[in-house]
Amino acid sequence: MSTLRQMAYWLAVVEEGSFTRAAERMHVSQPSLSQQVRSLEAELGGELLERLPRSVRLTPAGKAFLPHARMSVRSAERAMRAARSALQEQTGELEISTVRSIAAGLLPDLIHRWRKQRPMTTIRLHEMTHRALSEEFVRDGLADIGIGPPPLEWSGLMERLGWEEFVVVLPADDRLARRESIPLSTLAQRLWVMFDPQNGLTDMLIAACSSAETPFVPRPAVMTSQVETAARLAAAGVGPALVPINTVPAGLSGSVLRLEPPIGRELTVYTRTKWPALAEAFVELMQKTDWPDPPEDAIIIA
Repeated sequence: MSTLRQMAYWLAVVEEGSFTRAAERMHVSQPSLSQQVRSLEAELGGELLERLPRSVRLTPAGKAFLPHARMSVRSAERAMRAARSALQEQTGELEISTVRSIAAGLLPDLIHRWRKQRPMTTIRLHEMTHRALSEEFVRDGLADIGIGPPPLEWSGLMERLGWEEFVVVLPADDRLARRESIPLSTLAQRLWVMFDPQNGLTDMLIAACSSAETPFVPRPAVMTSQVETAARLAAAGVGPALVPINTVPAGLSGSVLRLEPPIGRELTVYTRTKWPALAEAFVELMQKTDWPDPPEDAIIIA
């Protein structure tokens, strides 16, 4: 039986029209490639190529052999790709770019479920302070996928996940603590627990306050870079903090209030060109997650 390698060499000669160019394409010496083609012809019992001074030409037998050889080689290549893809899904590394609040709030449960399904894979998280940095990381090919608000001016693939609600944290003894929800403008005169200027949650707070029924500009009592720290500072009475609901630490001593109207952001997963095999499987896992939809009266911050 002729080997797939011999057929691949022969196809390269046919497609390149030259033994020399075919050898360069297949990264073998010309004598070695010529010998493999001769062995194939010997096994079949006749010449498949007519050797011309500067090119080659198919013989009648070569013309009959060509479509079947091409189908066999291409099928073998597809089989190899499928096997490598399956192996990569089981043992590969997935690089995810996102912002710190999403890494802390949404991803732990997702990654735990992923690890139960694919314990031999590794996830590398790139936690950014701002969504623009996360998008740039994916755009530059430094991460497989990004998770966050819809990226701006994106030409790659993107899938909507759902929405992420933001809440206000106050100390348990605050005069507003017993209420289930409050208008954001109720806190206009307070000094806030805010985030560093380069942190994307700063933009979120400022945009939310400007969208309040009575717009205002929040003033800082203290600034931090960590969303969990912000929630704990707010619970301690330093000032209110606006944080994603899924980042509120378990057992927090403070009071967590929803807003009237609700405020939040859309969440998406995106990639530069097409989903890598491992990333596609992670996207499928996220799509099976029960993501909430925003209420009809919600304010969605872009």
